[in-house]
Amino acid sequence: RSRAGSLRGGGGERDLDLGGGGWNRNWAGVHVLQLCPQVLAEKRSLGSRDGPPHLVVLVPLHSRAAAHDTLCLLQSQDSAVVRVDEGRTGGFALLCPRLKQRWHFVTAQAGDLHAVLDLAKVADSLLFILDPADGWDSVGEHCLSCLFAQGLPSYALAVPGGTDLPPKKRIDARKKLAKAIEKRFPEAKLFPLNTEQESSLLLRHLATQKQRHLAFRDRRAHLLAYAAEFVPGQESDLVGTLKVSGFVRGQTLDVNSLVHIVGHGDFQMSQVDAPPDPLSLNPRVIKGQKRSQDMEVQDDSVNGTDEMEEDVKVLMKADPNKQESLQSEVVPDPMEGEQTWPTEEELQEAEASLKANRRLVKVPKGTSKYQAAWIVDDGEEGSEKDDDDEEDDIDDDMMEEAVSQGESSEEEEEPAEEECETMTVSECLRDDRYDEKVEEDEQMLERYKQERMDEMFPDEVDTPRDVPARVRFQKYRGLKSFRTSPWDPKENLPRDYARIFQFQDFSRTRKHLFRQIEKEETEGALVGWYVTLHVCNVPVSVMESFKEGKPLVLFSLLPHEQKMSVLNFLVRRHPSNSEPVRTKEELIFHCGFRRFRASPLFSQHTSADKHKLERFLRPDAALVVTVYAPITFPPASVLLFKQRSNGMHDLIATGSLLSVDPDRIVVKRLVLSGHPFKIFTKTAVVRYMFFNREDVMWFKPVELRTKWGRRGHIKEPLGTHGHMKCHFDGQLKSQDTVLLNLYKRVFPKWTYDPHVPEPVPWVRSESALPVQEVEME
Repeated sequence: RSRAGSLRGGGGERDLDLGGGGWNRNWAGVHVLQLCPQVLAEKRSLGSRDGPPHLVVLVPLHSRAAAHDTLCLLQSQDSAVVRVDEGRTGGFALLCPRLKQRWHFVTAQAGDLHAVLDLAKVADSLLFILDPADGWDSVGEHCLSCLFAQGLPSYALAVPGGTDLPPKKRIDARKKLAKAIEKRFPEAKLFPLNTEQESSLLLRHLATQKQRHLAFRDRRAHLLAYAAEFVPGQESDLVGTLKVSGFVRGQTLDVNSLVHIVGHGDFQMSQVDAPPDPLSLNPRVIKGQKRSQDMEVQDDSVNGTDEMEEDVKVLMKADPNKQESLQSEVVPDPMEGEQTWPTEEELQEAEASLKANRRLVKVPKGTSKYQAAWIVDDGEEGSEKDDDDEEDDIDDDMMEEAVSQGESSEEEEEPAEEECETMTVSECLRDDRYDEKVEEDEQMLERYKQERMDEMFPDEVDTPRDVPARVRFQKYRGLKSFRTSPWDPKENLPRDYARIFQFQDFSRTRKHLFRQIEKEETEGALVGWYVTLHVCNVPVSVMESFKEGKPLVLFSLLPHEQKMSVLNFLVRRHPSNSEPVRTKEELIFHCGFRRFRASPLFSQHTSADKHKLERFLRPDAALVVTVYAPITFPPASVLLFKQRSNGMHDLIATGSLLSVDPDRIVVKRLVLSGHPFKIFTKTAVVRYMFFNREDVMWFKPVELRTKWGRRGHIKEPLGTHGHMKCHFDGQLKSQDTVLLNLYKRVFPKWTYDPHVPEPVPWVRSESALPVQEVEME
């Protein structure tokens, strides 16, 4: 074995192998040794005096799970101070000066989907409360699916109760529960929670377990509001300044950056204050609190705002020159790119040409110039009469049909009024809700049929007989090769593209921003500080939702993240949902720290420069979802929900952010089909693809293919009814089908809406039709 050499340590006890794979192994060991101090420092700072409190979110996964008993046990720690949160039920802070640790516990119900997902975005640990018999129910399963898709922080599993069972049955139930959770939580440890000693073990596990990182929050400063105050503005009471107090987490918070209040939008900050820490581990502060309340439960709801106003130090104020703008869209100039105003010479030439073309016409008295231009002389009438006869005949026929239908309907309505009579209708027939349910089932059945049709005959359409194909498909084009034929990404862009932002090199900008974050070049409030943010122009509805007990979560935005662009997400259909989802159907997106509604496009995920549009969300393949949305730098998870008619949100797909790229070409394909009428050696007469001679000549340059793999082209039309002679690279079979592919680039609809309604508590749907029952007509 060749060896490049060896390095001997100071004590001469260890050789460092520098040859081949040994070098990689030794370098990995050195890298781990370098990371150990960072990991230890991070673990020690969490929940300590210098770091933010250890935020633990309790999530009961079963309707019978005893979350209240768990809270009482956690509060009963020896030599610990308990502080109840302001305005939030089930939330409290636990201070342990002896252990030099502090925790902040918040409860979220599994049925409140937005609260669970928002708290999981900022939580250090999740504490799942299980039922000792069943573990979790269907609502808990739905909650776990959403949490795993969004990104799961560190977690622990607690099982309160079960003491009423006999010892033998208790052991059997515990084994059964461990087997049930093995699929979701492999190698997870179950913590029984019935005594103070068991709660102490659980706290020690939460404090010492390895922290799992979520990339989208580790690169952005974020905080969970501990207290909030709303100051109405001078112009209106509905908009004002929101003073949000909390502990900075993740990264350093810059006052000049924008903040995103989850569920409410992007805002600017005016200043950052440093009020006294309400959860301080300082013994002097605790001594004063002991004199007043003897280390018992203390309520901050009365004097919370008073503490905010005492000894407040202004850390920093926003600089208008450095502050990020709230501009999210480009305001397009409709005159940009237009021709300049004509010169005097061009205007004179145009006037002279008009005078030369003028003619004298006899008109009735009082006729204007505009009306006179439409009056035709006797000489011109004959030449224009032939062109207008066809249109007039069509209009006359339509008028006669409309008149005859109107007369017949009037004749039918008159005896109907005479024959009508009153009758009593039973209650079951007047049940409107039942009728609505039947209509929903019919609509769902129709969607299933369309989805099956698209699977059996992908992209095939019938050629219309009343409209020429060259008119109906005038926006489509043929391609020699879908993979290699060129397509200019800047060609025929919609007007919405004038409103969005595009990077010259998105990946380079992303790397530059992340490199700045790693170098810690930002100045501002450091991680672990208790600060008060003055957020400007916030609607009063944000404060009202906080008073109702909803969590208030803030994220600082990286540069450009408030601007609109075209986002592409790579998603896969969630196995719990089987309902058909059409493209351009409104869906609810949870992307990283944002929530919004939009109508996306579905397209195939390939390495080519063109991507075929998919009309439905496929259950068996990963698809790319394209929408107009604010820029977000990956990595970021994405969850797609569909709102039911009753207000529930069903999880339909999960994935991640792929790119921010308006130049990604999504192409819609149409397939026109025809059938061989007469077959010769390598030629065939094809019919039913077109229905007139002009259409055959129009689409003659486009290549043909068949379902059995033959390729060919149109040689010439035959007759006037759309028959055509085609030449192929082999003899056709009589049961083969001739196809012609047409392509058109499509763009998403601008339906971005940052307001997402609160979902109704989720219940498993039993009305979904199984796919096997859908029959094709």
